[in-house]
Amino acid sequence: MNPLIASDLDRTLIYSTAALGLRMPDADAPRLLCVEVYEHKPLSYMTETAAALLTGLARTATFVPTTTRTREQYRRIRLPGPPPRFAICANGGELLVDGESDTGWRRRVEAGLAAECATLEEVRTHLARTADPAWLLKERTAEDLFAYLVVDRALLPEEWVKELSAWAEPRGWTVSLQGRKLYAVPAPLTKSAAVAEIARRTGPCEVLAAGDSLLDADLLLAADRGWRPGHGELADAGWTAPHVTALTTRGVAAGEEILRAFGGTA
Repeated sequence: MNPLIASDLDRTLIYSTAALGLRMPDADAPRLLCVEVYEHKPLSYMTETAAALLTGLARTATFVPTTTRTREQYRRIRLPGPPPRFAICANGGELLVDGESDTGWRRRVEAGLAAECATLEEVRTHLARTADPAWLLKERTAEDLFAYLVVDRALLPEEWVKELSAWAEPRGWTVSLQGRKLYAVPAPLTKSAAVAEIARRTGPCEVLAAGDSLLDADLLLAADRGWRPGHGELADAGWTAPHVTALTTRGVAAGEEILRAFGGTA
């Protein structure tokens, strides 16, 4: 029985220049493969070893990229190996099958959010009213499902983030701060729900997962086995679970270690 591997991408398997964490001497740095270009410039990388490991996993497992990125942002990525049959975007709001959106899944997601959560417009209005232009760089929505801000982390008050989380929780929303992006996401909009749907379609299997942020916690909890890197929101919070391996490795090397762990169980 081949496993289903559902992995977050940014800061889990792929890394921007700022997130690479290359702390070794330059001569000892790993060879890197660029896997994303944005506005004619290289943006995201993995080690060449990690690329080879991911390619090999395609022969023994169902690999499912599982990301908070929009479909447009996800399609910029060129992962090594054959194109995955399934991919999850927008934190579970979009399920791609052979590269195309599953409209039935999207309708189910929208119906669930309408029944349980405050509207996106209410959340955007609150963000616009309370965010300070001194640290707010951009305000965006993703797939008409959730909102995020691009912020200056050095100027962003920690207390404001806590106040936003307290405001959002009773309205059925969660807040996650990842790098320069602060996400406001409906609590029922989860990666784990989309993974469960894929598992239902593919048949009984072991589910393996990896992720670094609070938005990945539900994915890791729902998996049979999980891994988190030594960086990110989950590591900063000391978060773990009995079946989740808390790695100490940080940066792009953690992505390589996660893929080795996937391969050891596939």
